[in-house]
Amino acid sequence: MSKVVFITGGSSGIGKCVGEYLTLKGYKVYGTSRNPEKIKQSKFPLVALDVRDSDSIKKAIEQVISQSGKIDILINNAGVGITGAIEEVSQQEILNNFQTNVFGPIEVIKAVLPSMRAQKSGLIINVTSIAGYMGLPFRGIYCASKSALEMVTESLRMELKPYKIELTNVAPGDFATNIAQGRYHAPVLEDSPYKEAYQMSLEMANSHVDKGSDPIEMAKVIEQIILTKKPDVRYKVGEPLQKFSLLLKKILPSKTYEKLLMKHYKIKE
Repeated sequence: MSKVVFITGGSSGIGKCVGEYLTLKGYKVYGTSRNPEKIKQSKFPLVALDVRDSDSIKKAIEQVISQSGKIDILINNAGVGITGAIEEVSQQEILNNFQTNVFGPIEVIKAVLPSMRAQKSGLIINVTSIAGYMGLPFRGIYCASKSALEMVTESLRMELKPYKIELTNVAPGDFATNIAQGRYHAPVLEDSPYKEAYQMSLEMANSHVDKGSDPIEMAKVIEQIILTKKPDVRYKVGEPLQKFSLLLKKILPSKTYEKLLMKHYKIKE
């Protein structure tokens, strides 16, 4: 019997690519979308789900288990980007980002755990970000939300070990997807003290996504994780330079690393 995979945010970007790849590999894939009726010609079934809505999460999980009898693998992929000087990002947008990137994924995990525990098996893959390992200027809220999901996974891994349920993080770098279109951008204000630096940061971030790797790399890594009996705590997927930046953070003094980031983003002291 094929393993059943449940992917949040499966209608576009990395989630869509992973879903299509796993479908071709013989897995029974269910994706989610806030508005599945608007998605044409999906190669796998899409279920209505908004990770900010508890009832929506519960109904989606119940629907998939009712149709398939189980969920073997949960891929918590739904997420949203956010940019802006922290001083200028509204509290409502900060809360929305954490609701989507942290609180929602936690609720999805909670909803799927009883069935995984009953079947004495399961795999949960949380899609975080390489940005979750460092504080980047004008992306601080995003970095914080992805870092939070990393720590939740670390803790939950240990809590669920007795029940044969495995958890891991997959942290992608920049991939060529439509994330830039869905990202919330705090407006560049004419009278902002951050105007020039923030505008430059936005242009740099968008160019990185446009030149990003093919998301099929994420799909292949995720399949390898599925095939691994005891997955590692985390996996990093991205360009060598992005991975190297994490190594530099480990070995350089913190102020030296901070100066390198400021130089990269052209922020003057």
